[in-house]
Amino acid sequence: MAVTIFAAIDVGSYNVCMDIYQISPKSGINKIDEIRSRLEIGRDAYGKGKISYEFAQELCEVLGDFARIMKEYGVDGYRACATSTLQEAKNVWMVLDQVYQRTGIKVEILSNSEQRFYGYKSIAAKEAAFSNIIQKGTAIIEIGGGNVQISLFDKDALVTTQNFKMGSLRIRERLVPVEKETIYYEHLVEELIHNDILSFKKLHLKERKIDNIIFLGDLLIENLLKGKEDMGESNTVSRERFMKVYEKIVHKSPEQISVDLGITLEHASILIPTLIIFRVFIDEMGADNLWLPGTQLNDGISYDFAQKKRLIRSTHNFENDILVSAKNIAKRYMSNKSHIQAVMQVAETIFDSTKKIHGMDAREKLLLQIAVILHDCGKYISMSDAAKCGYGIIMSTEIIGLSHAERELIANVVKYNTEPFKYYGEADSKSTIDRNTYMLIGKLTAILRVANALDRSHKQKAESIKATVKEKELIITIDTQEDMILEEGLLKEKADFFEEVFSIRPVLRRKKKR
Repeated sequence: MAVTIFAAIDVGSYNVCMDIYQISPKSGINKIDEIRSRLEIGRDAYGKGKISYEFAQELCEVLGDFARIMKEYGVDGYRACATSTLQEAKNVWMVLDQVYQRTGIKVEILSNSEQRFYGYKSIAAKEAAFSNIIQKGTAIIEIGGGNVQISLFDKDALVTTQNFKMGSLRIRERLVPVEKETIYYEHLVEELIHNDILSFKKLHLKERKIDNIIFLGDLLIENLLKGKEDMGESNTVSRERFMKVYEKIVHKSPEQISVDLGITLEHASILIPTLIIFRVFIDEMGADNLWLPGTQLNDGISYDFAQKKRLIRSTHNFENDILVSAKNIAKRYMSNKSHIQAVMQVAETIFDSTKKIHGMDAREKLLLQIAVILHDCGKYISMSDAAKCGYGIIMSTEIIGLSHAERELIANVVKYNTEPFKYYGEADSKSTIDRNTYMLIGKLTAILRVANALDRSHKQKAESIKATVKEKELIITIDTQEDMILEEGLLKEKADFFEEVFSIRPVLRRKKKR
């Protein structure tokens, strides 16, 4: 059976890494080589707001070497990603264009939710252990150079995911002016991050018990925690084991740590805030078990590639995690669950029955489902200005697994569900979306408007529904004992736009159930 060679490149805050994988349906995903280069681009991004000429040149050289290595391996495909925090450098796109011109490697910048989703996929790849662990209250803590991401699971369901701008490199840079004025550096870090963690705890933990913490971040910390213990396949360590390692390291100077562990001084200076951040979360959550999967972003990128190419099969439903995340947002803003279910039934029926007409795929259906789930969230803030408030909520809230562009698309669909649709190129439109995205927004908006109109009363009158295309009409047949006068009247308002988008007109047929 054919073997695919894939390369994943991670341009991070303080490392540039490339991993080479062998992928086949029979043997799965196997890492066959890894290359690491220490490069603290994040230090410039956070401290100066720009990537310096020296770092830009060094990045080009490193990725030029990666390009040659990929050629030697004869890779069948690659993906190069920069972490979301690098967007804080104003000239990042200029630097990445230089990289492409000099090396041929196209680097994309992941949105924070995409980046964390791949990190999540990297541990979900270890399916047996992951599935067992998240049956109980579990927190995934990913500590990067710029941000910390917390994802909570309970009974195999994703409860929430939140991002904090308190990564190890960012904290180190912020505390540089004051760290030499105290011998209690640990307390400085605690004071800096404690309020954010306390707010998160009040909002999301409440009575929820966290039994397990999954740690993603510095592999050196994982190796230190594992030590010489034989943990088998579980890769778990106790809280007591963590505290022993913590006390041995955290009170030493970066110079001492550098010598003791044989690492660079820069790495040592980042190790300390990383440990402190992790310890504070452990204390606040009260977890007894720490799982160290030993995975990195590149593992998730390779897993995603293998899934999309259908080289492997996963028993874990990642799309469901995205939907659950959206449902939790809707719940937070007091959306009507029964109304959402009724609108979803109609929207999915219309989407499935008009596939030959609209030409959209499974990913677009997922975006429609999320728009349905969130279409009423703006009413929590303002009944009279719900569309704009809904847009603001969605643009301000991370939905794990969606890119920023996809989130903006959904926000526009929710806005135009009730507001007049702005056509492409209108003078008063400030949108920067391209034509393809504009067309997709129009299609999803047309479906959502019709689906929403058929439950405008919020009484869920339909017992069952089907839709068929006949000539220039979309016949929507609803089984119900209720009268549909309101729905029939409101459908006429929405039918014009639907017809404009798809060249077919939705028509309602009521079928009385006996």
